[in-house]
Amino acid sequence: MFIRYKDDGRGRSVPIARIYTQKEHEIRNSQIDKDALWAIRKIQAAGGEAYIVGGAIRDMMLGRRPKDFDIATSLSPRQVQRMFWNSRIIGRRFRIVHLFFGSKIIEVTTFRSDEENFEDGRNNMYGSIEQDAKRRDFSINSLYYDPSNGQLLDFNGAMEDFRRRQIRSLIPLSYSFSEDPVRMIRALKYQATTGFSLRRDVRHAIKRNASRIEGCSTSRLTEEVSKILSSGSADAIFHNLQKYGLLSYILPFMSVYLDYPEMDAALAELDRRVREGLESGSPVSKDEIVYLLIKPLVVFDDPEGMSADELFREGYRQAKILISPMTPPNYEIEKAVDRILEDSGYRRSRGRKAAEARVLRKKPNNLGRKSAANEELSPGPKKSRRRRKKSGGEKVQQPRTLAEEHDL
Repeated sequence: MFIRYKDDGRGRSVPIARIYTQKEHEIRNSQIDKDALWAIRKIQAAGGEAYIVGGAIRDMMLGRRPKDFDIATSLSPRQVQRMFWNSRIIGRRFRIVHLFFGSKIIEVTTFRSDEENFEDGRNNMYGSIEQDAKRRDFSINSLYYDPSNGQLLDFNGAMEDFRRRQIRSLIPLSYSFSEDPVRMIRALKYQATTGFSLRRDVRHAIKRNASRIEGCSTSRLTEEVSKILSSGSADAIFHNLQKYGLLSYILPFMSVYLDYPEMDAALAELDRRVREGLESGSPVSKDEIVYLLIKPLVVFDDPEGMSADELFREGYRQAKILISPMTPPNYEIEKAVDRILEDSGYRRSRGRKAAEARVLRKKPNNLGRKSAANEELSPGPKKSRRRRKKSGGEKVQQPRTLAEEHDL
């Protein structure tokens, strides 16, 4: 282990981080997404700092396969965007860059300054890696991994928290949850997925601030609930949220029916399928997740006296109420309701479903499309991707990733 120092302005060197070598941690480059490694190499080659950060490091430290890989860098969002053909800047309060690789998105954020006022909302200033580390929500999410040398940087004593198996807030709790109430959901999610315990001050702060969740935007709650349902630990997380009084604000119907045997069985089945999908590399579709969640609670009073189309409309109405205030795309709810009807031997008329499908196809899908970045950054006609063989029968090197495809 090494120690990183800095000058305190008075000519004295003070320690600011512990640096763990490849032999002292369990992270290997083979565990990291190849496109993320390519992006880091490109940023570092341009003279910038770049690290894998956040949940990916946490998961690898726990011996799990990360779903997403985020990057933190010293370069500004505009510098990153100019460097990558497949990039897009998003955000208003704090601008970040999304790198698009097919349906996969790698998020690149610039180091944030700690010389900001949490209470007045001024949190869009850029800073150093040390300052950025102090802005992380919890210590277990504040490690920085450099794939170029295998070093793991710890500015907050996070490795000690891993050894103690505890979740500690880095932002002062006097305004951490008031600044961003969603952090309470994340804390309880981490508790359920890692098996770590919340420190006493964190537990008390969540109970004091639980009602603040009501003020969160519907889009943010929808995003967090979607992550919970896709985690493979939804049952444990929902019980945590119920225990601390948050579930009634996030999913009111779940708060009412959580302890019913039917709901318990449905969540257990959902978690089982999600875990199997993650292990096999075939994630469960979002409409199947909605289907498994609402199936026990959709009830038809007089199914014999209703046509399949009428049953669908009634099931759709109930589904919208059950998942409120979540707002997933309507077609996901429609497919979930169709699954429920098919379980009972009902099927909507093909003509009606085909007509609805045609309407849906006319709507642009801007989330995760392979051409999303290309359409914005390269509006010209598509060029053929066919490669000609070189003279002499030489084989052309084929790219292993979309990133390499661009470089080649």
